[in-house]
Amino acid sequence: MSIVGNALLAVAKGITGVLGNSYALIADAIESTTDVFSSILVLFGLKYATKPADDNHPYGHGRAEPLITFAVVGFLVFSATIIAYESIQNLQTPQVAPEKFTLIVLAIIVITKELFYRMVAKKSDETRSSSLKADAWHHRSDAITSLMAFIGISIAIYMGEGYEKADDWAALFASGFIIYNAYLIFRPALGEIMDEHLYNDFVLEIRKISKDVEGVIDTEKCYVRKTGITFHVDLHLIVNGAISVAEGHEIAHRLKDELRNKLPEISDVLIHIEPDKVL
Repeated sequence: MSIVGNALLAVAKGITGVLGNSYALIADAIESTTDVFSSILVLFGLKYATKPADDNHPYGHGRAEPLITFAVVGFLVFSATIIAYESIQNLQTPQVAPEKFTLIVLAIIVITKELFYRMVAKKSDETRSSSLKADAWHHRSDAITSLMAFIGISIAIYMGEGYEKADDWAALFASGFIIYNAYLIFRPALGEIMDEHLYNDFVLEIRKISKDVEGVIDTEKCYVRKTGITFHVDLHLIVNGAISVAEGHEIAHRLKDELRNKLPEISDVLIHIEPDKVL
């Protein structure tokens, strides 16, 4: 959806921008073109990241996903740089006010891209995918740059002489917003690849499920690592110190099955047994 949608919108924006004398729309077309390539990258990245574990990758291939996110951020920064450079160049030369029909095209684009954002963002939340979230923000940043272009062109058209460069200022402002969003996407992906602790709510859910399993007295340490769209959990479990090793092993397996059943996004659980007290 992202690839086809961005390709069609890039063509529509480019043609409308040239015919309607609007660099803001042409800048939008440039961003949508880079979005096509970044979405292709996300597609192939997700396919690789979801490959099962093998002998060379016992934890799976999920770490490829934040790397893909970094690449998508690179596309965002690249497109923002081009837009900013061309906007500054245009501000130094005389401009002709854009045509009114460009506003209709922009209104359609804003609505379409916001719908795309909501659909992809929903899926990224469901799968906890950082690269899908990055792709969703591509759609949102595109919607906002189109909105800025709509405002800029409206000013240029309706304010009359002296405001012809308003859409170039809009494109320049939009490039700054794209850079800001690039940082918001980059930061959690960096935390993921550095094994930063970002999942307090998830840990609380793991502890709650654990305490409901028969034989579990309490939980101690609980570490969560995200690899792509799945999680690896290291959990210290407190059980009665008087039970046998075999009984402790059985409790650990029951808990592991329960966690993976109720939290299917967990790929594996490593459980360490801690004795409570010996009676």
